[in-house]
Amino acid sequence: MPDKSNGWTVTVKLPKPSLDDNRADADRLRTALKSALNAEDLDIDIPLLKTLPSRLRKCSYQVRCLCFNDYGRWRLIGIKASADQTPFLGIAVDLGTTRVVLRLTDLDTGEKMAEQAFDNPQTAIGPDILERIHYADKAGGLEELNRLIIDGFQTHIEKLCGEAGGCAEDIYLMAVAGNTSMAHLFMGLAPGGIIREPYIPVVNRPDLIPAASLNLKLHQDAGIFVFPNVGSYFGGDLISGILYSGLSESEKISMLVDVGTNAEVVLGNRDWLVVCAGAAGPALEGGASKIGMTAGPGVIDQVMIDPETRRFNLHTIDDQPPKGICGSGMIDLVAQLFLAGLLDIRGRLVPEAAPERIYETNDERRLVVADEEASATGKALTLGQADFDSLIRSKAAMYTILETITSYVGITFNDLSRFYVAGTFGSFIRPRSAITIGMIPDLPEATFQSLGNSSLGGASRLLGARTAMDQIERIYQNITYIELNVNQAFMNRFSAAKFLPHTEAAHFPSVKSPHF
Repeated sequence: MPDKSNGWTVTVKLPKPSLDDNRADADRLRTALKSALNAEDLDIDIPLLKTLPSRLRKCSYQVRCLCFNDYGRWRLIGIKASADQTPFLGIAVDLGTTRVVLRLTDLDTGEKMAEQAFDNPQTAIGPDILERIHYADKAGGLEELNRLIIDGFQTHIEKLCGEAGGCAEDIYLMAVAGNTSMAHLFMGLAPGGIIREPYIPVVNRPDLIPAASLNLKLHQDAGIFVFPNVGSYFGGDLISGILYSGLSESEKISMLVDVGTNAEVVLGNRDWLVVCAGAAGPALEGGASKIGMTAGPGVIDQVMIDPETRRFNLHTIDDQPPKGICGSGMIDLVAQLFLAGLLDIRGRLVPEAAPERIYETNDERRLVVADEEASATGKALTLGQADFDSLIRSKAAMYTILETITSYVGITFNDLSRFYVAGTFGSFIRPRSAITIGMIPDLPEATFQSLGNSSLGGASRLLGARTAMDQIERIYQNITYIELNVNQAFMNRFSAAKFLPHTEAAHFPSVKSPHF
């Protein structure tokens, strides 16, 4: 159960004014709240001050207040009569480039009430963030991109509240976690400096934003917290993920990996955090081939191959006929092909091992993953050698990023107590397959833990616990960012990692294949 004493709401009973106690209404309330929250000071903005006298008198000076700790500066956001049990509502947001997820939360209890996701409407301008940033440079472009995401929020917040029996005006607090560029577009800030040398954002750590200033129609006093980013390429979604994992609260050293177009990696504990980001490539998300796609119904997410008969057993999401393959399915497939002798250590298809499945066309070897009779499309699902080469490069980049960051701090993979994998990719990946192809270190499988949507999880945790704000501040202050693009050791290690599982077989002692 959520710890109500650690939430953002607090109930106070104030002494009524008298000739002996003639303090101002705001001072009377501020003193009580400072004591209840153990706060040094607390701000009350003008809109709340205008209604404060009538509210206090109407409820006989017994009130339930919603306060927020904005980087050490406490603010009063909402006030109700203590007898009024209608909840203060909050919205946790994972602001993704292609997908946005909203979670409605009762701020009194920290409990989840409803959840909804929608496609980011900015994809109509450009599917990737770079296109949107360039579009924002055009006259009216930034305003259009901002309007699209704000309108999308408003529409889906109202739907979400309708499901839960509330309304948007009941929302007092919103916690938004997204990458640096998406956060800028949400706030209506020009993102152009993020992609141009010397790569400077407008802001790294925004103050609490009045919802009205972003044209969001929530409660009139509602505030929006946007998770801080560490420069241009390490965003608030990763800060939120670190918070959710608990990595920064432990004495033991752990690693967190979030895979998207880039692989973003965090290494550390409660005393220090080192982070980096590198291009792992779309192959790890299933986006590198014609049949590659993100996880969804009918998408192959697991593969088993009998090493004796070379018979394929494909598992699809929701057990529907296969129509494509996602990143975790691709990793499974490569691992199984390698163990069954259908891929060699260079990641090349071996036709003689399965002539009924591997054929050559237009000077390229291709593998039939599912024939036309089994496929949902009525056409055979096939992958070419170029698809496997792409995944080999991606897995090599991933392992090299992990090897470089551990080397940077002078530890080995065996020093890790936990290895967290975040995002949709982390929800489906099977560690044994990723180890087999040399993508992640050869550690006991119990070391690995999937976090799911850690960006949304961290935003939800913030709404449910006031101590989370102190943890966010510590995370932000403890981070050291390292740049991989200028790291020569990275390029040397990358060349060595472009084999299955690696040129140094001793790095992966648990992997047994016909090639060894």
